[in-house]
Amino acid sequence: MKISIITVVWNNINTINDTINSVLSQNYKNIEYIVIDGGSTDGTLSLLNSKRDQLSILVSESDEGIYHAMNKGIELAKGDVIGFLNSDDFYFNNEVISKVAREFNNDPFLEAHYADLLYVDQINTSKVIRYFKSSKFQQGLFLKGWCPPHPTFFVHKSIYKKFGNFNLNYNLASDVDIMMRFLEKYKIKSLYTPEIWVKMRMGGVSNKNLKNIWLQNMEILNSFSKNGLKVNPIVFFFYKIISRLKQYIKKEIK
Repeated sequence: MKISIITVVWNNINTINDTINSVLSQNYKNIEYIVIDGGSTDGTLSLLNSKRDQLSILVSESDEGIYHAMNKGIELAKGDVIGFLNSDDFYFNNEVISKVAREFNNDPFLEAHYADLLYVDQINTSKVIRYFKSSKFQQGLFLKGWCPPHPTFFVHKSIYKKFGNFNLNYNLASDVDIMMRFLEKYKIKSLYTPEIWVKMRMGGVSNKNLKNIWLQNMEILNSFSKNGLKVNPIVFFFYKIISRLKQYIKKEIK
């Protein structure tokens, strides 16, 4: 089974090397690694070109934002399963993709597989800020502010063909929208593995300030409506705040 991993990047010279190395060091070798660069000017493109022989596909051109770039990657992907790893993120260890492939191979009806994520300090990536612990999906969870951590979310390519790519009408919440669409609306078969797969540096676009957090949540509420899902905003925000607070409680990391 071929696994396609897509990284989109624009001017992120300080962290992109960690991202790339975490993919290249995976002990599962049937990986198609696609990097979509938005026309970086800070040295990122030079670094990518120095590793071109180790990348399956490298595209560098202007785009209309992160989700447009992700859609480019989906269209180029030849793998059976597709996952995304942001340019601030890296895999927790070198066995993540092997575990993903094993579960998809074991269950021919499996359509999505996800796990947990750690938010870490931008400089000291050993310092854990938040533990994003997910759970097994049940219908209605998105209406309570739940969603899986997108960098751990691997989906069979046939699902994108059947139900569509990222919605470019959303600038901050298209990842939540697409996972909601696949799981909540179309009820694809998913599997949750209760272990850490990804470390994400704090400071991403969607949560870098209160304005973006508010705008992202407004997009999510709009997405409910567009997908025909009735949500109570009070319930949504109550459960979402509780779930975020729980992420700051220290847990044992294995």
